[in-house]
Amino acid sequence: MPVLGGLILGFVTLQRLGELVLARRNTARLLAQGAHEVAPGHYGLIVLLHATWLIGLWGLVVGQGLDTVHLGWLAVFVVLQGLRAWVIATLGPRWTTRIVVLPGAPLVRHGPYRFVSHPNYLVVAGEMIVLPLVFGLAAYGLVFFVLNAAVLWIRIRAENRALGA
Repeated sequence: MPVLGGLILGFVTLQRLGELVLARRNTARLLAQGAHEVAPGHYGLIVLLHATWLIGLWGLVVGQGLDTVHLGWLAVFVVLQGLRAWVIATLGPRWTTRIVVLPGAPLVRHGPYRFVSHPNYLVVAGEMIVLPLVFGLAAYGLVFFVLNAAVLWIRIRAENRALGA
């Protein structure tokens, strides 16, 4: 099953790269409409964390020929991808990987935002631990879950300040 691991990681990698393209396009569009970025200082840390997490998974799963794929955890990961798509679709052209505030624009309060303030961060936190669990890498997932929680603590505080302003 090492091939299956490569396919799964290939899907996630292409998904993330596509999302970066979409986020860059949306950010440029928002900035052209008069939006401004808030608290960009921690963005590099987020990129580094996510890139390290994914590259590490490639190294462990494909590089070391890991052949374990837990289908139950894969099903949970698929559900998380559906939730990710719901978040992105709900925010539409306002979805970005940065904190970008468009003055006068109302907060989004429909879709998953009816239930929680930061659904994307819940999805990301889930992915950080669930995708490694797909491959039986519980300790790896736990380490990145904790690191991600630390970065999200910074991020959510900055975003809440920006949205409250």
